[in-house]
Amino acid sequence: MKFKFRFTGEDLRDYLFLTIGVLFYTIGWGAFMLPYQITVGGVAGISNIVYFISGIPVDVTYFLINATLMVVALKVLGWRFMVKTIYCIFAITFMLRVVQMLLKQPDGTLLQMMGPHESFMACIIGSALCGIGLGFIFMQHGSTGGTDILAAIVNNYRDVSLGRVLTICDIIIVSSCYFIFYDWRLVVFGFCTLFVM
Repeated sequence: MKFKFRFTGEDLRDYLFLTIGVLFYTIGWGAFMLPYQITVGGVAGISNIVYFISGIPVDVTYFLINATLMVVALKVLGWRFMVKTIYCIFAITFMLRVVQMLLKQPDGTLLQMMGPHESFMACIIGSALCGIGLGFIFMQHGSTGGTDILAAIVNNYRDVSLGRVLTICDIIIVSSCYFIFYDWRLVVFGFCTLFVM
């Protein structure tokens, strides 16, 4: 059985919008959330937590977790969904590395573009950019990977909405940042991020 794939004008439009979405999402996460230690939901949040604990770049953790989930999900979800998801994962990984390189300061920290005491403004702007990016990605039937893949798998076998699975995962991930910083303010910022997105 041959696998045929034709790249049409509609596919080109889809990937253009996916790229725009990835750009918004990456700038929101990498330039506004990460420098202010704001934990977001999903694999992005897990990647933030690993970065804050160990210093491992977020793009490395993000890619490794998603690569593992992709192997598991390959048999469950359709190829069209998976191809767009794979594209988004690679694009986000690459763009995150670029953002971190651009914002890295000589002391190893990331530049806080809004100033040192503007965490809430960074939270609002970052989450708005992430939300816009996710909107573009989801409208093209794409995904940023991670808990989106997990939610799609659960939804495939159980009558549980994608939103409910994502919400439960996000609450657990954002709440866990308290045990790293012992600062409820950052947990509240994380929940504000989820709400705005």
